[in-house]
Amino acid sequence: MRKYLSIALMFAFVLSSCIKDELPNTECDIVSAWVEGEQYATSFYHPSQMRHDNISTAEKEIVFSVRSLISLPKSLPVNFTITEGATIQPASGSEQDFTKGPVTYVVTSEDGEWKREYKVTFKEATMPTYKFSFENYETIQSSSNYYHEFYEVDQSGTHHNIWASGNLGAILIKTNSKAEEQPTYSTPNGYAGRGVCLNTQSAGPLGEAFHKPIAAGNLFIGRFVPEKVLFEPLKATEFGRPIDRVPIRVTGYYKYTPGPVFTDMEMNKYPNRTDEASIYAVFYRNKDNEGNDVLLYGDDVLSSPFIVKKAEVATLPPTSEWTRFEMFFEGNEADDVILAAQGYSITLVFSSSKDGASFEGAIGSELLIDEVEMTFENTDND
Repeated sequence: MRKYLSIALMFAFVLSSCIKDELPNTECDIVSAWVEGEQYATSFYHPSQMRHDNISTAEKEIVFSVRSLISLPKSLPVNFTITEGATIQPASGSEQDFTKGPVTYVVTSEDGEWKREYKVTFKEATMPTYKFSFENYETIQSSSNYYHEFYEVDQSGTHHNIWASGNLGAILIKTNSKAEEQPTYSTPNGYAGRGVCLNTQSAGPLGEAFHKPIAAGNLFIGRFVPEKVLFEPLKATEFGRPIDRVPIRVTGYYKYTPGPVFTDMEMNKYPNRTDEASIYAVFYRNKDNEGNDVLLYGDDVLSSPFIVKKAEVATLPPTSEWTRFEMFFEGNEADDVILAAQGYSITLVFSSSKDGASFEGAIGSELLIDEVEMTFENTDND
């Protein structure tokens, strides 16, 4: 037990966003950000979109989703809660012009030794595109590790980080690793141009100690919260982004090679079981009847009572050739009033191991994805 406790403490230390000792005055994080005032509320679909709480230490961009950038006030104050003793510039509550793009805020620790930059931006809540070629990615450095983040670009050239993966969790147990050594990365060998490679990896001794021995490659529309990896791994994946249209179908291309040995969370081997990849999408209500926010997580993304429609590829046979997949949404009808108010969200999920969320799969399984497209009811794709 003492061994596991010491590992847990080490893990918690690694998750810290700033290099710091026992003294709290070395921290330099934004904990929450919000806009207040009735004069600004009309720019948002929901009051909840005016506030971000429990901001992850992995975040470097804070995005407020608004109805329209054209009608956004040119002078707008954003308020912040920051770690104790720290300072922030520009000042919390100071009026800034976000219509010209992101505003950079710098948080400085109380002892003045550590700084951290955040970009705060306002973007239109709609999805930037529905055709995903995965040509756009950024190489991020975290300590001695590197990983890829995928993003989409709208017609104005604005970047939208709609995609997330488990890379932020995987790099916590690595040192001096390249982006192409992570579970999810950009590959030049796509169906057309670049694509995405998802591969199932060993989580090493630390993962085995906590019965989380594998890390499946995944990519999904949503957000990943690394602070929850160890003790609430199924809550680390937050699925979904608001959408203003009803989905019908998703198509794309894939390659898949399962790993040689299937194991469970105890690393027991199942020689007669073959790993499987998964591709699915979920369309769900993002508010309950009382107006509270609804998010889907790893433990209910396919079972939540707020799901309206979902689509899933029934089987993904192993193939070394690019193979087309197609899946259709099935479920209930959407409410036009709720739809107009951005009351629905959608997620699209890819994984190299279907049961990776339960830490079951085969190390070495590899899924390649490219040229994915969503189609919708009564609208032309754009």
